[in-house]
Amino acid sequence: MSKRQSFYQFLMTERNPDSTDEIAQFANNAFYDQSFPKQADDYDLLSQYLELNGTYLPSMVIFDNAWTKYEEFMS
Repeated sequence: MSKRQSFYQFLMTERNPDSTDEIAQFANNAFYDQSFPKQADDYDLLSQYLELNGTYLPSMVIFDNAWTKYEEFMS
């Protein structure tokens, strides 16, 4: 049984410095966030972290959309 990939690991697959896509921009900014919980795979923990520290995230809807994509990828 393979270990569940963390949200951060998934998010890094969405990075694209040349893209204007909101999830790509989120991924680009999270890459530079030294405190991002890189091993987390829990929605509530990540949501709380981003609400308190994600000044680079203009809307939590972007996180929700990225989380949905992550869940689809993991299933």
